[in-house]
Amino acid sequence: MTADIVRSGVELELAARVVELVREIAGPAADAEVMVRHDAEALTRFANSAIHQNVAEATTTIRLRLHLDGRTASSSTTVIEPAGLRGLVERTVTAVRLSPPDTTWPGLTPPTPLHGHAGYHGSGPRSGLDFGFDEATARATPAERAERVRDFVRAAEGLETAGYCRTAYTSAAFANSAGQAVEGRTAEAAMDGIARLAGADGVARLAGGRIADLDGAVLGARAAAKARAAQDPVELPPGKYEVVLEPEAVADLLDNFATFGFNGRAFAQKQSFAELEADQFDPAVTIVDEPLGSREEPAPGLPFDSEGTPRESLVLVRDGVTKAVAHDRASAADAGTTSTGHASPASRSWGPMASHMRLEAAPSSTESPLPPAAAASPIAESARPLVARMRRGLLITDLWYTRVLDQKALIITGLTRNGVWLIEDGEITRPVSNMRFTQSYPQALSRGAVLGIGSESVLLPDRWSGTRYAAPALHLASWNLTGNASG
Repeated sequence: MTADIVRSGVELELAARVVELVREIAGPAADAEVMVRHDAEALTRFANSAIHQNVAEATTTIRLRLHLDGRTASSSTTVIEPAGLRGLVERTVTAVRLSPPDTTWPGLTPPTPLHGHAGYHGSGPRSGLDFGFDEATARATPAERAERVRDFVRAAEGLETAGYCRTAYTSAAFANSAGQAVEGRTAEAAMDGIARLAGADGVARLAGGRIADLDGAVLGARAAAKARAAQDPVELPPGKYEVVLEPEAVADLLDNFATFGFNGRAFAQKQSFAELEADQFDPAVTIVDEPLGSREEPAPGLPFDSEGTPRESLVLVRDGVTKAVAHDRASAADAGTTSTGHASPASRSWGPMASHMRLEAAPSSTESPLPPAAAASPIAESARPLVARMRRGLLITDLWYTRVLDQKALIITGLTRNGVWLIEDGEITRPVSNMRFTQSYPQALSRGAVLGIGSESVLLPDRWSGTRYAAPALHLASWNLTGNASG
């Protein structure tokens, strides 16, 4: 269904047609950029250990941004017939003439080829269609998602379960009146589920570019092991604790770094902690935005942004030194630099944000490996070596309901979730009740504060937006826990 659209060039033809209509209706002086996206998402949800919903949606959206006589306006439509395209252009021309002057207009992206990536094996020009795309994921059926749900439920062995398995596909094209014309497509699969026993929850989630990589049985067993190990928790007093954060919790750090820290608009307005070329993190920390994916983890985004700027890997932090922030054309002009390919329909209002953040894992240890974990272990495999080295501290599975208290310092408050355990001499001794924390995320990863990083990154889905984070486990010297479950 959807894969045939991009092969026939329909999106790119539609984008070019809208550009021509702008020239016809508004004249050659108008700057126009057009993004045509076909998004198809399917979701299989389960609760009480049974599938209760299977939904699918497919929408083609055409978004036009027009700059004319020093003014800018945007509009969109889902009507792709000729009358709908003409109506889109006419509405936008009317709107632009009523808009206030736009002194921040950064101009159009010039004709620029797409970048390559590690997953490209051809010898010819790199098309946006070559970027790690998995046809089987794009065409996944309800039965394939249901198989993974069934395996998750069975692996939980009688515990109450709930969650979802989703697949998504996007094909898109961009064209502007300066001559830029690019196209691409991407597919993703993700699973997120909990197992519950006597009020205690365990979680397992995973994202990827291939539905074949989602093993419902492995995820279900992991969630169930956490729920069983979380029975009869004790309360600990508030204070600063040494912690191991599992990848699910680390993903929240990356999410807030992307939204508030490495945001080019926040940086230009001096609302971000980021200081370029400053030692703001421990030397063990390297953070990269990887929109094109990799050969090992082909879960890419589109190879261009909503302004038609080609995307490529962007090193945000290297060896503890902040090297870059994400920019669209407007924030780049404010900062006196160039766009990094992070424009979105909302970026002029909310700022450009990285959406494929990776905290680089540590090199594999040369020490003797730990024996394989028991199936009932609540400790994620990637966190086990870090836990084994901890004398006394906490293992934290997940963070949620996180909110910013101080954007400049990126002080966050939130709650632990889905399993906390007291670790003594490298072993779990007791489950711990959920606790509130108040912590500066950059400070938690500052020089000397990172005691270890796991040797494997786990690709995790964002809870809301489809953004992906590649996160290893983290061993941190201090995490500020400010309250417990009873208050």
